Amino acid sequence: MTQQDTNPLDPSALLEPLPGHSSLGRLERILRRGEFAVTAELNPPDSANPHDVYERAAIFDGWVDGINAVDASGANAHMSSVGICALLTRMGYAPILQISCRDRNRIAIQGDVLGASAMGVQNILCLTGDGVQAGDQPGAKPVFDLDCMSLLETIRIMRDNSKFLSGRKLTSPPTVFLGAAINPFAPPHDFRPHRLAKKIAAGAQFVQSQYCYDVPMFRKYMQQVRDMGLDRECFIICGVGPLASARTAKWMRSNVPGVHIPDAIIKRLEGAQDQKAEGKRLCIDIINEVKEIEGVSGIHVMAYRQEEFVAEIVHDSGVLKGRRPWRKEPNPVDQMVADRMEQILEEPKHLLHEMAGAAGDVDTPE
Repeated sequence: MTQQDTNPLDPSALLEPLPGHSSLGRLERILRRGEFAVTAELNPPDSANPHDVYERAAIFDGWVDGINAVDASGANAHMSSVGICALLTRMGYAPILQISCRDRNRIAIQGDVLGASAMGVQNILCLTGDGVQAGDQPGAKPVFDLDCMSLLETIRIMRDNSKFLSGRKLTSPPTVFLGAAINPFAPPHDFRPHRLAKKIAAGAQFVQSQYCYDVPMFRKYMQQVRDMGLDRECFIICGVGPLASARTAKWMRSNVPGVHIPDAIIKRLEGAQDQKAEGKRLCIDIINEVKEIEGVSGIHVMAYRQEEFVAEIVHDSGVLKGRRPWRKEPNPVDQMVADRMEQILEEPKHLLHEMAGAAGDVDTPE
């Protein structure tokens, strides 16, 4: 990490503006310099304890340039992406706010964008979102007021034109680096580069792909992308991740929308004595292949329930080439806050119930 990636007044603060940059964050700086970026996914806790977020983020310290705060993936409720980003920016991390169009209308989304930017969020990934039937509350009412294309355009208008979709002016526009998701592995394959072109036209400046387990198919996709000149208009980050076992791979292939895993990958895992270790080696092998593909600007590591392997995967793949991403320096105050939170959570539960009951007894005007 170079000096221009750190605010001289505060290492965890936003950076000074640079010409040609739309955000004040580290991820855009690294990509625009032509360095190979590494991002990772923080799976949200089913918890209201901020320490759960900090523990998960600390695993990535010094190894990633951005952390995706997942927004109710699979249509399951977890801690919100905005909430996770609020915690991460407080500590100086570079979060990527995910916004799914499934759960909020354009009014709520535009408000979230302003609030997130005010908290220091500099990266936003725009998603349409899985349908509610994919989650554990299929009776929930889906919104889909916007889709990923119109969401990209909405935030781009807010940022570049300083106005809401209604035309009402913003006094201070959000400073954000806009991203979207791509899936080169979903049919019809020849349409996928054209869909990327539409997302770029709508405002995407970087994209993160679905898991790549079929490198030849991804290589073909990238050839089409280069032929259309799209790699010069958008930073393409390839999604990768370790597989815990052949059984996991089969389940993902059957149950996770958009995931493509060839039979050869499953056979390789089945033939391994230690399938988890082999899944990690497979991830490193894929990284070593995709990092050599022209037009690929980085990797996005999705290590669900295997986050402890991210540092080893990034190190062994050599993608950083000696570069050291930002890491949080130890702060005694942070530990004091964490210790106090643990004390609060360990208080007898009957006290919490008494507090809730007291709040319910307060008279309120009709």
